Amino acid sequence: MSKPVKVTAAIVLFLLTFTSPLSASTIIQDMEVGFSPGRTAQQIVMTAIEEAETSIDIAAYSFTSKPITLALVDAQNRGVNVRVVADKKSNGGKYTAVTYLANHRVPVRLNDKYAIMHNKFMIVDGRSVETGSFNYTQSAASRNAENVIYLRNRPDIAEKYTREFNRLWSEAADTKATYQHTMQDRRSGILGGKNG
Repeated sequence: MSKPVKVTAAIVLFLLTFTSPLSASTIIQDMEVGFSPGRTAQQIVMTAIEEAETSIDIAAYSFTSKPITLALVDAQNRGVNVRVVADKKSNGGKYTAVTYLANHRVPVRLNDKYAIMHNKFMIVDGRSVETGSFNYTQSAASRNAENVIYLRNRPDIAEKYTREFNRLWSEAADTKATYQHTMQDRRSGILGGKNG
């Protein structure tokens, strides 16, 4: 072997030996998996919210988790653009997490275009995705067998989820108008008033 070939072979061997483990560990660090009951599933959702710097888009079937709701309001207050699209039938009550979010100026839309809008995913900063069977509920955290996967720094995957989120968002109804109408109805005695 000539000297340049030996040097090239040595460099390639060095790179394969020392960079492959680093690449593998980076991939592992950029993916987290959690399960419930227990704390790991909800903790990964909370971590994703805490890591957000610019945006959080959430598609949710059922949304009743107080810790997740408060974390989203905190994110909004620190300048993160938060949007939530949720299933209308599961989140249409007067006292729900989506009502709380809407009342704290988090843009929320309710989707009723399907038998159920059964998605459970979050896109963070347009580059990371949290998904799985985990509903954003207390039952999912403490009583159900659920799962979560969080893929950091995967803009290729995040772009596909963002496209689906935007589709669901565009066909859903803005809750601001819904809740204003509900408040007007209640004031006039139509809902929950003296005449109802």
